Amino acid sequence: MTFPTVTAPSAIRASIALLAAFAFALSYDALRQMAVAIHIRGLLTYAFPLVIDGFIAIGVGALLMLRTAPLLSRVYVWALVGLATATSIWANALHAVRLNQQTRPGDGLRLDDVTVGALSAIAPLALAGAVHFYIVIRRQPAPHPQAADADKRHEAPDCRNGRDTVRPPTATEDHSDLFAALAPDSGDEVPAQSTPTPRRTGRPPNASLEELLTMARPVVERMGEVDRDAIAEEIRDVHGRKVSNQRLTKLTALLAEEHEAASASLLPSA
Repeated sequence: MTFPTVTAPSAIRASIALLAAFAFALSYDALRQMAVAIHIRGLLTYAFPLVIDGFIAIGVGALLMLRTAPLLSRVYVWALVGLATATSIWANALHAVRLNQQTRPGDGLRLDDVTVGALSAIAPLALAGAVHFYIVIRRQPAPHPQAADADKRHEAPDCRNGRDTVRPPTATEDHSDLFAALAPDSGDEVPAQSTPTPRRTGRPPNASLEELLTMARPVVERMGEVDRDAIAEEIRDVHGRKVSNQRLTKLTALLAEEHEAASASLLPSA
C-alpha cells in the first residue's frame, strides 16, 4: 500500500489555509457579538462578520491581481482594504476591552485594557496576512516536468576513471567517422541513402523580449487587461517557451504601459 507524498509547498499551503481558518474563527466570534450589541437582529448577526473579514480576504486578492493596474485603481482598492482592516481591528479591540472591564478582580489573570486590545487585533491581521501568503505562493509557477528531466539528463554523473564529473549538455553527436567507414567505394552501385539529421535535444532557447511581447499582446487584447497568469500560461504552455519570473515582471510592466497608453488614446480629447 502506497501513500501520497506530501511536498513542502503543499504542506505550507495547507498550514497557511489552516492559520487563516483559525484567525477567521477568532475574529468571527468577536464581530458576531458586536453585531448583537449594535442591535442587528436574528440570523443577520452571522452575516455581519462575513461582510467585514470577507471583504479583507477578497481585497487582498484584488490587490495582487491589480499590481500592474493604474495607480488610481490601486489606491482605491488599498483604501477599501485598509478601511475594512481598520474596522475589524477596532471592533475586535473594543469587544475585548469591554469584556475586560466587566471582569471582576478575583476571576483569574487580568490584563490592562491596552494589552487586551492589542492582542485582540492579532486575529484580523493574521487573516489578512495568511490570505496574502497563500495567494503569493499559489501564483509561483511550478517547474515544467520536461525541463526538469532534461536538467537531470544533462547533469548525470560520469564515473569513468573513478571520478564523478558532470557532462555538459550536448545538442548533437558527431558520427562522421562512423559514416565514412561504412560508406561504399565510388565504383559500387549502391542506391544513395540520405544521412539522418541528428535531432537537437534539451530545453528550448530563451525567447527575446520582442518575441515575448509578440506572444503576450494577443492575450491583453483578448482579455482587455494585463493578466500575469494568463500571459505566463500563453508563453509557457501554448508556445512552449521559457520565461523567468523577473522577465515576466518586466514584460507585464511594459504591457501595462502599452495598454494604458492605448486606453488613453481612445479617450475623447477635451
